[in-house]
Amino acid sequence: MKHGKKYVEAVKSYDKLTQYDKAEAIALVKKLATAKFDETIEAHIRTGCDGRHADQQIRGAVVLPHGTGKQVRVLVFAKNAKADEAQAAGAEFVGAEELVSKIQGGWFDFDVVVATPDMMGVVGRLGRVLGPKGLMPNPKAGTVTMDVAKAVKDIKAGKIEYRLDKTNIIHVPIGKASFTEEQLADNFQTLMDAINKAKPAAVKGQFLKSVTIAPTMGPGVKVNPVKLA
Repeated sequence: MKHGKKYVEAVKSYDKLTQYDKAEAIALVKKLATAKFDETIEAHIRTGCDGRHADQQIRGAVVLPHGTGKQVRVLVFAKNAKADEAQAAGAEFVGAEELVSKIQGGWFDFDVVVATPDMMGVVGRLGRVLGPKGLMPNPKAGTVTMDVAKAVKDIKAGKIEYRLDKTNIIHVPIGKASFTEEQLADNFQTLMDAINKAKPAAVKGQFLKSVTIAPTMGPGVKVNPVKLA
């Protein structure tokens, strides 16, 4: 993979193999975010889980204290009073069956989908479309709920979902390069606390294999996982 001049220069400015303390890593990542736009800072956490086993899955959600810095568009599947609640809470799109054909037709102007339990029969018809994009509502992530107002407000406030991918790595945003070091540190620690708490009992040995934080366009910085456990 060929990298640009800025990326190559950034790599030369620090030791890619060193595992830094949290504060050092965050300060370094902010310096490595040299793009002309406000880059997202992401955390990539490799775990000792084997996602092929149901008892070693990790999936959940956490509200970052300083948000993600991103404007999140929320779509809610709900009817009657619950639809009114979702709209009042700030959801961009609220509806029921009429949204199914629209989404099947290729409309995806939303970032998160929330649904009341009674609407999951309708939403289930979109499994093949929403599933691969990671947009399917899920009770563990708090996106299948009767309290749609709270769900929408939490998402708008910076709630993010974390889950293992096929390689047993969790990829999540923790803020923007424009955030202060303290804001990024708070968000990062909140995320790590949630992931440590979600450690499956079936996992033996080292849980956090490696933790890396990186800006959208820049190289990653390793964080010492021992100090995050």
